[in-house]
Amino acid sequence: MGVAMRGIEVVAAIIMDGERIFATQRGYGEWKDWWEFPGGKIDVGESPEEALIREIREELATEIAIDSYLTTAEHDYPSFHLTMHCFICHVLKGRLTLLEHEAARWLSPRQLGEVKWLPADMAVIPMLRHYLGCK
Repeated sequence: MGVAMRGIEVVAAIIMDGERIFATQRGYGEWKDWWEFPGGKIDVGESPEEALIREIREELATEIAIDSYLTTAEHDYPSFHLTMHCFICHVLKGRLTLLEHEAARWLSPRQLGEVKWLPADMAVIPMLRHYLGCK
């Protein structure tokens, strides 16, 4: 019988500016240089929305507003199962300042395929394209 894989529950911000989408590049760890939607783990007692606002404040020194829930992506990484709740957001105040990531880009819907997304984030792209009315 297999060992149950540990589960990690996270939130991700799809930060939009008009049609542009904010993507960040990991600067550390096993997945260094891969691209992702910024966010992080949900702390005990936090709602996903509270966690997302806190994580973006910690990672990007920016206050965001959550506009809508987009989707929840599930992905089995080699050592854990990830559940990622994704929300469409916009910047309320502050400048998106990279405190944990090595790079960032604003991508048009057409440019979404130009970066090497983490597997769970890649699973969100088709839903994001649908949300934006793209093919």
